[in-house]
Amino acid sequence: MSDDNAAATPSPDAIRKAQSAIQSLSSLVPSIPTSLSSSNNPALSLLHDSGVSSCISALLREPNSGSGDNNLCRWLYDTFQSGIPELQLVVLRFLPVITGIYLTRIVHRKPQAGFEAVLLALYASETNARSGQAVTVTIPDLSNPSVYHESKSTVKNNATNLDLAVVSHSLEPHGTVRSSRRARIVGVTLELYNSKISQMPVKSKIELCEFCKIWAGQDGDMYKGFGSEAEHKQSDEDEEDEEVGDGEEEEEEERDIIITEEEKRMKKKEGRIPLPWELLQPILRILGHCLMGLNNSKEKELFDAASDACRSLYARAVHDVNPKAILATASLLRLLKRLEDNKFDDFDHFTNVIPL
Repeated sequence: MSDDNAAATPSPDAIRKAQSAIQSLSSLVPSIPTSLSSSNNPALSLLHDSGVSSCISALLREPNSGSGDNNLCRWLYDTFQSGIPELQLVVLRFLPVITGIYLTRIVHRKPQAGFEAVLLALYASETNARSGQAVTVTIPDLSNPSVYHESKSTVKNNATNLDLAVVSHSLEPHGTVRSSRRARIVGVTLELYNSKISQMPVKSKIELCEFCKIWAGQDGDMYKGFGSEAEHKQSDEDEEDEEVGDGEEEEEEERDIIITEEEKRMKKKEGRIPLPWELLQPILRILGHCLMGLNNSKEKELFDAASDACRSLYARAVHDVNPKAILATASLLRLLKRLEDNKFDDFDHFTNVIPL
Protein backbone atom coordinates (compact mmCIF):
# COMPACT_ATOMS: atom_id res chain seq x y z
CA MET A 1 0.00 0.00 0.00
CA SER A 2 2.53 2.58 -1.02
CA ASP A 3 1.45 6.19 -1.40
CA ASP A 4 3.03 6.31 -4.86
CA ASN A 5 0.89 3.47 -6.08
CA ALA A 6 -2.21 5.03 -4.59
CA ALA A 7 -1.56 8.32 -6.39
CA ALA A 8 -0.62 6.77 -9.74
CA THR A 9 -3.06 6.01 -12.53
CA PRO A 10 -4.61 2.61 -11.73
CA SER A 11 -3.97 -0.35 -13.99
CA PRO A 12 -6.80 -1.88 -16.03
CA ASP A 13 -6.90 -4.78 -13.57
CA ALA A 14 -7.24 -2.36 -10.64
CA ILE A 15 -10.05 -0.51 -12.40
CA ARG A 16 -11.82 -3.78 -13.14
CA LYS A 17 -11.58 -4.92 -9.52
CA ALA A 18 -12.73 -1.53 -8.27
CA GLN A 19 -15.75 -1.63 -10.56
CA SER A 20 -16.55 -5.14 -9.35
CA ALA A 21 -16.29 -4.01 -5.71
CA ILE A 22 -18.62 -1.07 -6.37
CA GLN A 23 -21.10 -3.38 -8.06
CA SER A 24 -21.04 -5.71 -5.04
CA LEU A 25 -21.46 -2.77 -2.70
CA SER A 26 -24.53 -1.57 -4.63
CA SER A 27 -26.47 -4.54 -3.28
CA LEU A 28 -25.75 -3.35 0.27
CA VAL A 29 -25.86 0.42 -0.06
CA PRO A 30 -28.77 2.02 -1.90
CA SER A 31 -28.41 4.75 -4.49
CA ILE A 32 -24.74 4.41 -5.38
CA PRO A 33 -24.03 6.90 -8.20
CA THR A 34 -23.30 5.26 -11.55
CA SER A 35 -20.58 7.86 -12.07
CA LEU A 36 -18.36 6.02 -9.58
CA SER A 37 -17.83 3.01 -11.82
CA SER A 38 -17.34 5.12 -14.93
CA SER A 39 -14.68 7.42 -13.45
CA ASN A 40 -11.00 7.17 -14.34
CA ASN A 41 -10.22 5.97 -10.81
CA PRO A 42 -13.35 4.29 -9.39
CA ALA A 43 -11.74 3.34 -6.06
CA LEU A 44 -10.64 6.89 -5.21
CA SER A 45 -14.00 8.22 -6.34
CA LEU A 46 -15.62 5.81 -3.89
CA LEU A 47 -13.18 6.86 -1.17
CA HIS A 48 -14.16 10.52 -1.43
CA ASP A 49 -17.90 10.12 -2.08
CA SER A 50 -19.43 11.59 1.09
CA GLY A 51 -22.93 10.26 0.40
CA VAL A 52 -21.86 6.63 0.07
CA SER A 53 -19.49 6.97 3.02
CA SER A 54 -22.31 8.26 5.23
CA CYS A 55 -24.49 5.30 4.26
CA ILE A 56 -21.71 2.80 5.03
CA SER A 57 -20.96 4.47 8.36
CA ALA A 58 -24.64 4.28 9.28
CA LEU A 59 -24.76 0.58 8.41
CA LEU A 60 -21.67 -0.07 10.53
CA ARG A 61 -23.42 1.51 13.51
CA GLU A 62 -26.47 -0.78 13.33
CA PRO A 63 -26.98 -3.21 16.27
CA ASN A 64 -25.90 -6.37 14.41
CA SER A 65 -23.31 -4.78 12.15
CA GLY A 66 -20.32 -6.67 13.54
CA SER A 67 -21.72 -10.19 13.39
CA GLY A 68 -19.89 -12.95 11.56
CA ASP A 69 -22.52 -13.21 8.83
CA ASN A 70 -22.74 -9.48 8.19
CA ASN A 71 -22.50 -8.82 4.46
CA LEU A 72 -20.90 -5.40 4.82
CA CYS A 73 -18.09 -6.81 6.99
CA ARG A 74 -17.61 -9.52 4.39
CA TRP A 75 -17.42 -6.86 1.67
CA LEU A 76 -14.84 -4.88 3.64
CA TYR A 77 -12.77 -8.01 4.24
CA ASP A 78 -12.86 -9.12 0.59
CA THR A 79 -12.15 -5.59 -0.64
CA PHE A 80 -9.05 -5.25 1.51
CA GLN A 81 -7.84 -8.71 0.49
CA SER A 82 -8.04 -7.67 -3.17
CA GLY A 83 -4.56 -6.20 -2.77
CA ILE A 84 -5.45 -3.06 -4.74
CA PRO A 85 -4.00 -0.07 -2.83
CA GLU A 86 -6.86 2.26 -3.75
CA LEU A 87 -9.46 -0.25 -2.54
CA GLN A 88 -7.50 -0.83 0.65
CA LEU A 89 -7.67 2.90 1.31
CA VAL A 90 -11.47 2.66 1.08
CA VAL A 91 -11.48 0.03 3.83
CA LEU A 92 -9.08 2.06 5.98
CA ARG A 93 -11.39 5.06 5.63
CA PHE A 94 -13.95 3.22 7.79
CA LEU A 95 -11.48 1.98 10.40
CA PRO A 96 -12.45 4.71 12.92
CA VAL A 97 -16.07 3.57 12.88
CA ILE A 98 -15.13 -0.12 12.93
CA THR A 99 -12.77 0.25 15.89
CA GLY A 100 -15.09 2.70 17.61
CA ILE A 101 -18.11 0.42 17.51
CA TYR A 102 -16.05 -2.72 18.12
CA LEU A 103 -14.24 -1.49 21.24
CA THR A 104 -17.36 0.02 22.81
CA ARG A 105 -19.37 -3.18 22.26
CA ILE A 106 -16.66 -5.63 23.26
CA VAL A 107 -16.73 -4.20 26.78
CA HIS A 108 -20.22 -5.70 27.05
CA ARG A 109 -18.92 -9.02 25.63
CA LYS A 110 -20.97 -8.87 22.49
CA PRO A 111 -19.73 -11.15 19.66
CA GLN A 112 -18.11 -9.13 16.88
CA ALA A 113 -16.67 -11.79 14.56
CA GLY A 114 -17.28 -9.67 11.46
CA PHE A 115 -15.35 -6.69 12.79
CA GLU A 116 -12.59 -8.95 14.09
CA ALA A 117 -12.14 -10.54 10.66
CA VAL A 118 -11.59 -7.10 9.13
CA LEU A 119 -9.20 -6.04 11.91
CA LEU A 120 -7.20 -9.25 11.56
CA ALA A 121 -6.90 -8.70 7.82
CA LEU A 122 -5.42 -5.24 8.43
CA TYR A 123 -3.17 -6.58 11.16
CA ALA A 124 -1.90 -9.40 8.93
CA SER A 125 -1.15 -6.93 6.15
CA GLU A 126 0.96 -4.78 8.47
CA THR A 127 2.69 -7.86 9.90
CA ASN A 128 3.73 -8.99 6.42
CA ALA A 129 4.84 -5.50 5.46
CA ARG A 130 7.19 -5.24 8.46
CA SER A 131 8.74 -8.68 7.89
CA GLY A 132 9.24 -9.24 11.59
CA GLN A 133 11.08 -5.93 12.11
CA ALA A 134 10.21 -3.32 14.70
CA VAL A 135 9.52 0.28 13.72
CA THR A 136 12.31 2.44 15.16
CA VAL A 137 13.59 6.00 15.02
CA THR A 138 17.08 7.29 15.77
CA ILE A 139 17.29 9.98 18.44
CA PRO A 140 20.32 12.32 18.36
CA ASP A 141 22.78 11.97 21.22
CA LEU A 142 21.91 14.88 23.54
CA SER A 143 25.39 14.79 25.05
CA ASN A 144 26.76 16.29 21.81
CA PRO A 145 26.57 20.04 21.14
CA SER A 146 24.58 19.41 17.96
CA VAL A 147 23.59 16.67 15.54
CA TYR A 148 26.56 17.68 13.38
CA HIS A 149 28.92 16.43 16.10
CA GLU A 150 27.72 12.84 15.68
CA SER A 151 30.65 10.57 14.91
CA LYS A 152 30.13 8.71 11.65
CA SER A 153 32.67 6.12 12.73
CA THR A 154 30.70 5.18 15.84
CA VAL A 155 29.63 1.57 15.69
CA LYS A 156 25.89 1.32 16.27
CA ASN A 157 24.78 -1.68 18.27
CA ASN A 158 21.00 -2.06 18.06
CA ALA A 159 20.93 -4.18 21.19
CA THR A 160 22.55 -1.55 23.42
CA ASN A 161 22.24 1.68 21.46
CA LEU A 162 20.37 4.17 23.64
CA ASP A 163 19.81 6.46 20.65
CA LEU A 164 17.47 3.98 19.00
CA ALA A 165 13.83 4.39 20.06
CA VAL A 166 11.25 1.72 19.29
CA VAL A 167 8.05 3.27 17.97
CA SER A 168 6.31 -0.07 17.47
CA HIS A 169 7.62 -3.48 18.46
CA SER A 170 7.87 -6.41 16.06
CA LEU A 171 4.62 -8.21 15.31
CA GLU A 172 3.60 -11.81 15.67
CA PRO A 173 0.98 -13.33 13.38
CA HIS A 174 -2.40 -13.92 15.04
CA GLY A 175 -5.40 -15.77 13.64
CA THR A 176 -7.81 -14.84 16.42
CA VAL A 177 -8.47 -11.85 18.66
CA ARG A 178 -8.02 -12.76 22.30
CA SER A 179 -8.58 -10.33 25.14
CA SER A 180 -4.84 -10.22 25.87
CA ARG A 181 -4.05 -9.36 22.23
CA ARG A 182 -6.95 -7.03 21.47
CA ALA A 183 -5.31 -3.71 22.31
CA ARG A 184 -2.17 -4.63 20.37
CA ILE A 185 -4.07 -5.76 17.27
CA VAL A 186 -6.33 -2.71 17.20
CA GLY A 187 -3.35 -0.45 17.93
CA VAL A 188 -1.46 -1.84 14.93
CA THR A 189 -4.45 -1.24 12.64
CA LEU A 190 -4.48 2.36 13.87
CA GLU A 191 -0.76 2.60 13.11
CA LEU A 192 -1.58 1.48 9.57
CA TYR A 193 -4.32 4.10 9.42
CA ASN A 194 -1.88 6.74 10.64
CA SER A 195 0.60 5.82 7.89
CA LYS A 196 -2.11 6.62 5.30
CA ILE A 197 -3.79 9.44 7.17
CA SER A 198 -2.81 12.09 4.64
CA GLN A 199 -5.03 10.29 2.11
CA MET A 200 -8.00 9.90 4.44
CA PRO A 201 -11.06 12.16 4.05
CA VAL A 202 -11.57 14.73 6.80
CA LYS A 203 -14.82 13.10 7.91
CA SER A 204 -13.00 9.85 8.67
CA LYS A 205 -10.57 11.66 10.97
CA ILE A 206 -13.41 13.50 12.69
CA GLU A 207 -15.14 10.19 13.38
CA LEU A 208 -12.01 8.91 15.12
CA CYS A 209 -11.79 12.08 17.23
CA GLU A 210 -15.42 11.65 18.28
CA PHE A 211 -14.83 8.06 19.34
CA CYS A 212 -11.76 9.15 21.33
CA LYS A 213 -14.05 11.26 23.51
CA ILE A 214 -16.37 8.28 24.00
CA TRP A 215 -13.48 5.93 24.81
CA ALA A 216 -12.06 8.41 27.32
CA GLY A 217 -15.37 8.65 29.16
CA GLN A 218 -14.27 11.99 30.63
CA ASP A 219 -15.30 15.58 30.07
CA GLY A 220 -12.21 17.62 29.22
CA ASP A 221 -13.86 21.04 28.98
CA MET A 222 -12.23 22.12 32.23
CA TYR A 223 -8.87 22.04 30.43
CA LYS A 224 -9.75 24.54 27.71
CA GLY A 225 -7.44 27.02 29.44
CA PHE A 226 -4.63 24.48 29.85
CA GLY A 227 -1.32 26.20 30.56
CA SER A 228 -2.77 29.72 30.39
CA GLU A 229 -2.43 32.50 32.92
CA ALA A 230 -6.18 32.40 33.39
CA GLU A 231 -5.86 28.86 34.67
CA HIS A 232 -3.31 29.94 37.29
CA LYS A 233 -5.46 32.90 38.30
CA GLN A 234 -8.43 30.64 38.88
CA SER A 235 -7.22 29.65 42.37
CA ASP A 236 -7.04 33.33 43.40
CA GLU A 237 -10.55 33.90 42.10
CA ASP A 238 -11.77 30.88 44.07
CA GLU A 239 -10.36 32.39 47.28
CA GLU A 240 -12.18 35.65 46.60
CA ASP A 241 -15.40 33.75 45.97
CA GLU A 242 -15.31 32.45 49.56
CA GLU A 243 -16.16 35.96 50.75
CA VAL A 244 -19.36 36.30 48.74
CA GLY A 245 -22.78 36.68 50.32
CA ASP A 246 -25.12 33.92 51.44
CA GLY A 247 -27.20 34.18 48.27
CA GLU A 248 -24.17 33.74 46.03
CA GLU A 249 -22.97 30.82 48.17
CA GLU A 250 -26.25 29.03 47.60
CA GLU A 251 -25.90 29.53 43.86
CA GLU A 252 -22.39 28.11 43.98
CA GLU A 253 -23.60 25.08 45.92
CA GLU A 254 -26.24 24.45 43.29
CA ARG A 255 -23.61 24.67 40.56
CA ASP A 256 -21.41 22.25 42.52
CA ILE A 257 -24.29 19.78 42.70
CA ILE A 258 -24.81 20.05 38.95
CA ILE A 259 -21.10 19.53 38.33
CA THR A 260 -21.05 16.52 40.65
CA GLU A 261 -24.00 14.95 38.89
CA GLU A 262 -22.37 15.59 35.52
CA GLU A 263 -19.15 13.93 36.67
CA LYS A 264 -21.07 10.87 37.83
CA ARG A 265 -22.90 10.71 34.55
CA MET A 266 -19.68 10.91 32.58
CA LYS A 267 -18.09 8.14 34.66
CA LYS A 268 -21.01 5.89 33.85
CA LYS A 269 -21.01 6.90 30.20
CA GLU A 270 -21.36 3.92 27.92
CA GLY A 271 -18.39 3.42 25.66
CA ARG A 272 -15.60 4.07 28.16
CA ILE A 273 -12.88 1.48 27.51
CA PRO A 274 -9.45 0.54 28.89
CA LEU A 275 -6.72 2.60 27.20
CA PRO A 276 -3.38 0.77 27.50
CA TRP A 277 -0.34 2.46 25.98
CA GLU A 278 -0.23 0.15 22.95
CA LEU A 279 -3.67 1.47 22.00
CA LEU A 280 -3.27 5.05 23.22
CA GLN A 281 0.06 5.73 21.49
CA PRO A 282 -1.21 5.45 17.87
CA ILE A 283 -4.32 7.41 18.84
CA LEU A 284 -2.21 10.30 20.09
CA ARG A 285 -0.09 10.28 16.93
CA ILE A 286 -3.24 10.50 14.84
CA LEU A 287 -4.54 13.38 16.95
CA GLY A 288 -1.21 15.16 16.50
CA HIS A 289 -1.71 14.99 12.74
CA CYS A 290 -5.26 16.29 13.09
CA LEU A 291 -3.98 19.32 14.99
CA MET A 292 -1.08 20.09 12.67
CA GLY A 293 -2.22 18.72 9.33
CA LEU A 294 -4.49 21.60 8.36
CA ASN A 295 -4.51 22.35 4.66
CA ASN A 296 -7.53 24.63 4.30
CA SER A 297 -10.32 26.31 6.22
CA LYS A 298 -12.60 23.29 5.72
CA GLU A 299 -10.49 21.36 8.25
CA LYS A 300 -11.33 23.79 11.07
CA GLU A 301 -13.98 21.27 12.15
CA LEU A 302 -11.30 18.60 12.36
CA PHE A 303 -9.10 20.87 14.47
CA ASP A 304 -11.96 21.47 16.92
CA ALA A 305 -12.79 17.76 17.12
CA ALA A 306 -9.15 16.84 17.76
CA SER A 307 -8.91 19.55 20.42
CA ASP A 308 -11.89 18.13 22.30
CA ALA A 309 -10.47 14.61 21.99
CA CYS A 310 -7.09 15.68 23.40
CA ARG A 311 -8.70 17.35 26.40
CA SER A 312 -10.89 14.32 27.11
CA LEU A 313 -7.94 11.94 26.92
CA TYR A 314 -5.91 14.19 29.21
CA ALA A 315 -8.77 14.21 31.72
CA ARG A 316 -8.90 10.42 31.50
CA ALA A 317 -5.12 10.15 32.04
CA VAL A 318 -5.34 12.39 35.11
CA HIS A 319 -8.31 10.41 36.39
CA ASP A 320 -6.38 7.13 35.97
CA VAL A 321 -3.17 8.68 37.39
CA ASN A 322 -1.27 7.33 34.38
CA PRO A 323 2.09 9.22 34.26
CA LYS A 324 3.02 8.21 30.70
CA ALA A 325 -0.41 9.10 29.35
CA ILE A 326 -0.45 12.37 31.30
CA LEU A 327 2.92 13.39 29.84
CA ALA A 328 1.87 12.54 26.28
CA THR A 329 -1.57 14.14 26.38
CA ALA A 330 -0.22 17.20 28.19
CA SER A 331 2.27 17.66 25.35
CA LEU A 332 -0.60 17.72 22.86
CA LEU A 333 -2.47 20.22 25.02
CA ARG A 334 0.59 22.49 25.12
CA LEU A 335 0.76 22.29 21.34
CA LEU A 336 -2.95 23.04 21.16
CA LYS A 337 -2.60 26.01 23.50
CA ARG A 338 0.22 27.43 21.42
CA LEU A 339 -1.84 27.09 18.25
CA GLU A 340 -4.87 28.70 19.89
CA ASP A 341 -2.79 31.58 21.27
CA ASN A 342 -1.80 32.46 17.72
CA LYS A 343 -5.51 32.97 16.98
CA PHE A 344 -5.33 31.89 13.37
CA ASP A 345 -8.78 32.69 12.06
CA ASP A 346 -7.46 32.14 8.55
CA PHE A 347 -6.18 28.57 8.48
CA ASP A 348 -4.66 29.07 5.03
CA HIS A 349 -2.36 31.62 6.69
CA PHE A 350 -1.71 29.12 9.47
CA THR A 351 -0.15 26.62 7.08
CA ASN A 352 2.14 29.31 5.68
CA VAL A 353 3.48 30.12 9.14
CA ILE A 354 3.97 26.57 10.45
CA PRO A 355 5.55 24.21 7.91
CA LEU A 356 3.76 20.86 7.70
